[in-house]
Amino acid sequence: MSQKQQTIGVLTSGGDAPGMNAAIRAVVRTATDLGHKVKGIMRGFTGLLEEEFIDMDAMSVSDIISRGGTILYTSRCDEFKTEEGQIKGAEICRKHGIDGVVVIGGDGSFRGAEKLAEQGIRTIAVPGTIDLDIACTEYTVGFDTAVNTAMEAADKLRDTAGSHERCNLIEVMGRTAGHIALWCAIANGSEYVLLPETYNDGELDKLIEKVKSKHKIGKKHHIIVNAEGIGDSFEIAKTIERETGIETRATVIGHIQRGGSPTCRDRVYASALGSRAVDLLDQGQTSRVVAYRHGQFTDYSISEAMAMQKTIDPNLDRLIHKLSR
Repeated sequence: MSQKQQTIGVLTSGGDAPGMNAAIRAVVRTATDLGHKVKGIMRGFTGLLEEEFIDMDAMSVSDIISRGGTILYTSRCDEFKTEEGQIKGAEICRKHGIDGVVVIGGDGSFRGAEKLAEQGIRTIAVPGTIDLDIACTEYTVGFDTAVNTAMEAADKLRDTAGSHERCNLIEVMGRTAGHIALWCAIANGSEYVLLPETYNDGELDKLIEKVKSKHKIGKKHHIIVNAEGIGDSFEIAKTIERETGIETRATVIGHIQRGGSPTCRDRVYASALGSRAVDLLDQGQTSRVVAYRHGQFTDYSISEAMAMQKTIDPNLDRLIHKLSR
């Protein structure tokens, strides 16, 4: 691609994540440095199908690195899941002279990128999700900010739980992935954590017995972290209170975990991944995912990345059980 000027599209898809703007900025500035044009694709694959494009240059991404969310907006697009939608998307890229697309998002966005590549449009995916649930990479854009937001909220809730001698159940994001919950539980000194990867029918009974035993030896307040995919936190809190006799409150931290100014790590790593994505397009690569693994920025084929299975870190899982005794 570097032999002549090309046009690179960039879009954000799926859930927003702090650091996406840093990745966008890196894509635009790396591309222009290499002599390419850049078109921002608004509202993800929906905007692609509706031909919502903006011309971007180095100045258009000034002062966005510290902003949360995504200046390109984002959405989920059912139409692009169909073959007709994928063919249409590729035809629109050709119509507008777009030679390659950088797709910033999670695994659903990766599938969209792969389908677009199958239609002949070069694509590179950047892992942007607060859930840290992309198996090929040890880092995803937004996780660091999200887990720090959850940690800070849990710290504040611990103060109130201590003052009132309560049990506080804190729900963090993660429908199918418990990484935020696990990291938050360790960082906040929680007594228990409920993870979708390990939850079973007897887990709540174990939690209740642990709260009872801690209370008997003088523990005045209790912090439990719950990943949202486990179930209704308010019903779980009622069950804990009924079985233990300890006043129990549930707090859902919710979507504040998606927002806010990204941490230093999210700004730096997102910038590195975004820049590498453009370098790969410039080299003529396609259907790749950029990643951070074993201390290096690297890349994998999308098909290889999607075949990998992500689980919670067993070392951290053992650690939380040791430290919460």
